[in-house]
Amino acid sequence: MKNFSREGVELNAKVSVNNPYGHPLPICEVSYELKSAGRAIASGNMPDPGSLKASDTTMLEVPVKVPYSILVSLARDIGADWDIDYELEVGLTIDLLIIGDLKIPLSTKGEIKLPTLSDLF
Repeated sequence: MKNFSREGVELNAKVSVNNPYGHPLPICEVSYELKSAGRAIASGNMPDPGSLKASDTTMLEVPVKVPYSILVSLARDIGADWDIDYELEVGLTIDLLIIGDLKIPLSTKGEIKLPTLSDLF
C-alpha cells in the first residue's frame, strides 16, 4: 500500500517485464485493471512511463487507486485471513518503428495482505 486518503487507497503494483532485445523499447502507455472475485475494482492508465531496458528486466511501478466503497464491498473475501485475492491485468503499449503501437498483455494473480491496527499505529 502506498497511500491512504479520504477517497480510497493507492496501491503500488510492481510489474517486472523482461526485454530480450538488444535495444530499449519505448512504452507509450500502461493500462491496468485490478479484479477481485471476478469483478473489476479499479482500472486506469499511466501515460509515458519510460522505456524497457535493452536485454534486461525493467520493474514498472503502476499506481492503482481503489475507492473505499469498493474495499467495503470486498469484506466477504477478506474473511479470517485478512487478505484480498486479486488478479491484475496490465497492457503495455509499446512503440515499434516498423509496426507502430503494439499492446502486450500481462497478468498476475495473488493476494494483498491488509494492514492490522498494529501496522497503522
